[in-house]
Order: sequence, then C-alpha cells, then structure tokens
Amino acid sequence: MLTLLLFFAVDFSKFEAVMGSLPAPERAPPVVEVIAEVPLEAGLIRRQIVFIARDGDRVPAYLFLPAAKGKRPAMLCLHQTTRIGKGEPAGMGGKPDLAYAIELARRGYVTLAPDYPNFGDYAFDPYAHGYASATMKGITNHRRALDVLAAMPQVNAQRMGVIGHSLGGHNALFLAAFDRRVRVAVTSCGFTAFARYYAGDLTGWSHKGYMPRIASEYGKSPARMPFDFSDILAAIAPRAVFVNAPLHDANFDVTGVRETVEKVKRRFRPARLQVVHPDRGHEFPAEVREEAYRFVDRQLLQ
Repeated sequence: MLTLLLFFAVDFSKFEAVMGSLPAPERAPPVVEVIAEVPLEAGLIRRQIVFIARDGDRVPAYLFLPAAKGKRPAMLCLHQTTRIGKGEPAGMGGKPDLAYAIELARRGYVTLAPDYPNFGDYAFDPYAHGYASATMKGITNHRRALDVLAAMPQVNAQRMGVIGHSLGGHNALFLAAFDRRVRVAVTSCGFTAFARYYAGDLTGWSHKGYMPRIASEYGKSPARMPFDFSDILAAIAPRAVFVNAPLHDANFDVTGVRETVEKVKRRFRPARLQVVHPDRGHEFPAEVREEAYRFVDRQLLQ
C-alpha cells in the first residue's frame, strides 16, 4: 500500500533558466507502434516500439513485459552515453552490467528503455525545434514515456520509477524532479556538486548534448549556476532515491556526492534515501544493482 507523500515547494524556474521551459503535459493518449515482438525466456516478452513525442517525432524504445500477470509496477530505464542507446539497458549489447531493463523485467516489472536524442536509432535536433537544451527534450520525451507506461493495461500507474547510469543517471533525476509520478529514482554515477565536477570546469555539461546555456549564460562557472544537484534532489524529496556513487568515479567526484546528499538528507525519511559507495570506478556492479533493485522493490512492491 502506497502512503501519502507531502511534497515540498519547488522553484522550477532555476532549473528552466538553464534547461529551457518545460512544455505543458500532453493531454492526448500516447500513440505507440509495435515494430516487432520477441518471446524470451520463461514468458518474458520484448517489444521493439516507437512512441510519438510532443514534437511529432518517433522515439524508438524497447518495452519488456514480464511473465507475471495483473497490473505490474513499471520502471523507465535510461541509457548511458553509448552509441547503441536503448540496446544496452535492454541487454542487446554494450556492457552486461548495464542491462537493467531486462533484469528488472525478470523481477516482474514492466520496463521501457527509450533512446535519448541522437543515440541508438533516434536522430533529432532539439534546437531546431525550439528547445534550449537536449536535457529538456529528454525530460519531455521521458514524461511521454511515463504516459506510455501509465496507459498500458499491464501497468499500475501509481507504481512507477526510473533508473539510469551516467547520462541516464542524471536524466533519471531530472525526470523525477519534474514529474511526481516517479515514486522512486535510481541514479548510478549520475552527479556530483558542480564545483566538484572536474574541479569546477563545466565544459562537459555545456555542449549540445546537455545544456548549452551553462556556457553561453553562466560562463561554465559553478558559482553562477542557478541550481546544483542538491536542488534537484530536494525537488524529488520526499520520494525515494537510490544513489550509486563509487569511490573512484573519475567523472563524478564522490566528495561532491557526499556534500550534495548531506545538504538534503533531512528532507527524506531514512527508508527513502540510500547511498552506496562501492570501491569501484564509473561502474554499476552486480552487487550494487541488486541493492538498488531491492530498494525499488520496497518502494513499489510493498
């Protein structure tokens, strides 16, 4: 049984100053086309689909239907920076440790793994369509992906979450901050305080795959940024968040993760915030994924 959550007031304008404005939610039912369906082991089904985003573009994705019957919880599964995009969380290439879409489906979740703009099979120029960032286009698509899941007869729309590693790790947090339908977010190697990101050099956040205003409006300076990841986590509270922050992640300094969590941990009940620091690099190892899945189970199955 899900409990009532009391949300904190959130100033989304500081996020939108960098990412661009969040478009209004879609009101029409989602349009989904099934390209192919493949039966897998023990009743598990993988569908190759496209769904229509608010801009009329076709977003490719893999959808997994578990063998378990009845209305199931659902997880949106976001990929890292990898050419094959959605194929990696679907277990169809890339790193086996990042095949969380099929792993969660084996645990009884309906899972959906879409491509981020210009990865996998999805070519799209957000800037030609009026977006200030690829990040905001990603958020918009991922909200529509939740619509797709919520409209499915196999899904309990009150029990949905998101998981991602690296690029998918911060996109999971961005979606959860903007969409309260996300009951639990799992972020693996997804963030650090901006001042701790490569000693405060935000070049990596400012290219066209992310948020160009970080360069054009804020000079790539953490001190000038309107928000930090503590604000993102605060926007998600009091919903549940699992953080995988390895000790030797060269991209996302663990000290900055600890500083970020310390600022906001009082907004979460202890059972709704779990942070682990494996003795690894930029990885999502099996034992940590198992911890994350158990955390998700506690939020969505109980």
